[in-house]
This record gives sequence, structure tokens and C-alpha cells, in this order.
Amino acid sequence: MKVVILAGGSGTRLWPLSRKSSPKQFIKLFDDQSLFQQTIERNKPNDFMVVTNETQYFLVVDQSNEQNIKNLKYILEPIGRNTAPAIALACLKCDPDDIVLVTPSDHFIENVKNYKELMSNAEKLAKQNFLVTFGIEPDFPSTGYGYIEANGNDVLSFKEKPELALAKSYLKKDTFFWNSGMFMFKAGVYLNELKKNAAEIHSKSIDAINNTKTENNITRISEADMAAIPADSIDYAVMEKCNSVKMVYADIGWSDLGSFDELSKVIPRDKDNNAVIGNHISLESKDNLIISKTNKLISTIGIEDIIVVDTDDAILVTKKGYSQDIKKVVEKLTQENSPLIDIHTTVHRPWGTYQILLEVEKKYKIKKIVVSPNHKLSLQKHFHRNEHWIVVSGMAKITNGDDSYFLKENESSYIPMGQVHRLENPGKLDLVMIEAQVGDYLGEDDIVRLDDDFMRA
Repeated sequence: MKVVILAGGSGTRLWPLSRKSSPKQFIKLFDDQSLFQQTIERNKPNDFMVVTNETQYFLVVDQSNEQNIKNLKYILEPIGRNTAPAIALACLKCDPDDIVLVTPSDHFIENVKNYKELMSNAEKLAKQNFLVTFGIEPDFPSTGYGYIEANGNDVLSFKEKPELALAKSYLKKDTFFWNSGMFMFKAGVYLNELKKNAAEIHSKSIDAINNTKTENNITRISEADMAAIPADSIDYAVMEKCNSVKMVYADIGWSDLGSFDELSKVIPRDKDNNAVIGNHISLESKDNLIISKTNKLISTIGIEDIIVVDTDDAILVTKKGYSQDIKKVVEKLTQENSPLIDIHTTVHRPWGTYQILLEVEKKYKIKKIVVSPNHKLSLQKHFHRNEHWIVVSGMAKITNGDDSYFLKENESSYIPMGQVHRLENPGKLDLVMIEAQVGDYLGEDDIVRLDDDFMRA
């Protein structure tokens, strides 16, 4: 089976844990595993293809390597065009008779044994040229999910996200199910239905694939080709218009973790029914969600039904039942052009990570830089800042103008403004550096890349 993992996302619903550069599927919340890693784990040993973007590609690589998945195939979208084009691009990279499972990477599934049995049942239907969708029995009247009306495996209709009164009426019937966003079909069957019902998406997706080359299992779609594909979901473009759709009932302990209220239901609880991740002391506090992604202790006294989320650069405090309104906070931060919606203080790059330790606007910035073994940063220069590099551990190879030299622990180098330079780790252990930037402008966009191993120059 070909497993297509949809791994994009805007990182808004679980802010401040999630950000644009690191949406919820990459946050390690469950025994030091992320939802993306859990998605890989429960679908082993199939062949994987991940549809994501350039920014999140490096997170995908790091986390899949941790799961010992070495031969992933990637489709990198420069801009999102919703699920119908993403799935079309993936299916075009498959043989027509390949059975394709499409799954989001940000869903929580508790019952993996049932999940595997479910996939086997769905595969039997997919081999009969049906398009298979997966329905979840609703346990509350959600207005945030689409619904499937079904009689056994037969799909009667698809329903939009309903108003509350309508959702309550669905809950009283045994024929309405939440639409899980997972699908299974033959690649060729999906493409034929797409051609029939959304011809322009089909043709423009073919153009996009034909105009690109795949190198090292990576297919990079150009921005122009991606923008030419009409944006639409698989539900609207195909499933709602197709007569050969079957639904499989999925009793798998499913949640899309679309809010902190939903997340609190799947995190282990203490004796006072507090769902806790991190270091927490509770005094007469119950039914709370407490998340600390720092080393700080969170102590609560006499509170109930509260959500507290602590990260390096932001703290969220809200009452349960209001976490859907986090999007309003993100909207406000967006209006203010705040970097808090984009990145954490620790940022993943293809060569490793950097962590902002201290930042004083228009004066100086101090970073901890970790370069993975046998990796190097781009050959680059800056117009507005000078840089001081200090090796904390490991061995560094430095290109500084026309000079090239090695630095070991406790040694340092100065990179003047405008100088062409490069940092490289030639060793077998992580290279750890402290970088001090001094200048009038310290933004990450003050980089001119002249050469790059990751096609960013």
C-alpha cells in the first residue's frame, strides 16, 4: 500500500505550542513522539509519500529518521491548494493500480489494533474500484466537523459543518458520522474521478508533475505551476460528486486535536483529573490542562477547568470551552506582524537547529547553533550585521572570505559585515556554536545565499 501523508498546516489551533513553521503534527506530546511520528508508526511497513512544504520538509526528514524511515518520497508544495490537488500530485507519482491510503498527519488514533483491521477492510473495497472514506461515530454535537450520512458501507450524502441545532439532530440518529479526512482508493480510480468532476485540477496537476524533476526522492513543484491549480478539497471536488463511494466505520479512538479542549481528553491525568505535560504541582486544582514545554515549574492553587500552556516565548491562559478562540489571538498577532506566529525560539533548518538565547532589537542577538554531522550552512553574506562565532563543542570548518580554517572547542572567529562565509561540521558529532550578531538589522531575511546544498541559493 502507498501511504500518502498530508503534512501541511498553519499552526494556529494549538498556538503557542504550534507555529507556522512547526504545526501541531510535529510537536512531541506523546511519550516524546509527535502525531506525525505516530502516523508513520501505525502505518508501517508500507511505502510512504509525504506532501508538505519547503519549511516543514526538514522537520519531516528529522522526525522520519528518528522512526528509521529512510526512503520516504516527498512532494513539496510552495503554496497550499487544499487536499484535492495535493492528493492528485501524489497519485500521479503512483502506478494506476496502486492502493493509496491518504491520511492527515495531525490526527490522534488511540486504538491501533482496530486501525490496522480497518485498513484491511477498506483495502478490500478499494480493490473493487470504490473510493473509501472513514466515518467516526460522533460523541458530541460538533459544529467543527463535516458529516457523512451512511447506511452500512453505502454513503447516502455528505453534510457541511452544521449549526449546533442540526448537529444535535445528527447525534440522535445512527446514520450520521464525522468525516475523518482519511481516504483509500486506487490511484487511477481517484484520478479518473477527478478528471470527470474537476477537470482543471486534474489537467493542471499533470502539468505541474510534467514540469518538474524528482531528485533524491524529492519532487519540488514550482510556485507558478502550483498557483495554476484550482484550490479545492477532495470532498467538494470528488467525493460529493462520485457515485462509487463507500464508508468504513472507524472505531479507533479518533480525534483531530483541533483545540486544547480536545487535546486535554487524550493526555494522561493525575489524581485530580488534571491533564499534565511537564513539571506541575497541584494544590486543590482539578480538571485543568497544564502544559509546560520549558524547564519551569507550573504550580496551580484552587483553580478548575483552566488551560495553561507555557513555551519559551509565550504563555496561554484560558478557561476550558474558549480554546477555539485562540485563532483570534493569532489574528491579532498577524495584524501586528509578530514573529510569534511563525517560529519558536528553537528553529529547525536542513543542517540542524538554532535557538535564540537573547535578542535586543537593532542592537544584538545571541544564538545557539547546532550543526548536524557532515552538514554545512549555505555559502552566504550579510549586509547589515557582523557575526562572532564561538565553538562550544565539536569541530568547525570555517570559510571566511578567501580563508578556510578549522576551529575546535573554546576557539572563535569574527565574520565582518559583507564577508562571504560558511559554517560546516566535518565531524561525526554535533557541532555546537554560540553566535553573537551585532548590527543595525538582525532579521533572518538579511541573507544572500551564493551556494547551498538544499537548493535555497
